[in-house]
Amino acid sequence: MSSATPLITKPQASEISEEISPTISTPENVEGKGIRFSIKKLRGLLLLGLGYLLSPLCWWNDLFFNLPIAYGFGYLCSLASPKFLFPGAIAGYWLSNLVGIVLIQMGALDVLQKQSQARNFKKELQNGLITSTAYTLVVLALIQFKFINLSAIDLSSLLPAAAL
Repeated sequence: MSSATPLITKPQASEISEEISPTISTPENVEGKGIRFSIKKLRGLLLLGLGYLLSPLCWWNDLFFNLPIAYGFGYLCSLASPKFLFPGAIAGYWLSNLVGIVLIQMGALDVLQKQSQARNFKKELQNGLITSTAYTLVVLALIQFKFINLSAIDLSSLLPAAAL
């Protein structure tokens, strides 16, 4: 009885494994067949996604993310005084939008920059603050000029009983 010869010889098996497995040059950079992957870009995509969910650019995020965060922030403020619930909630909403915009900016820089450059966190935060403030002013103007009608919202149900 003759022994069966393997279908794949050792040189062929190594050629296949070289084609399948990417070469790893550094932890920061993994290169495969036409695909460039880096930990920095993955981090940037995660920051972009989280920032988008917190930012005012996402139309459905308020119900699931920003309003619970804002209410929680307002509740923490109301522990000092019940009158601080609503102003605290507004500040919390604004801060959640600010964090979202800053995360988008940081993520976009990670994804779009070709080379690592020194980052100026103070400048990124300032840009996010300006953008978020401009967004808030636009929303306030829309409310002031009756493009957004808030009369159907009963805000008294949000206040604690002690504030009434």
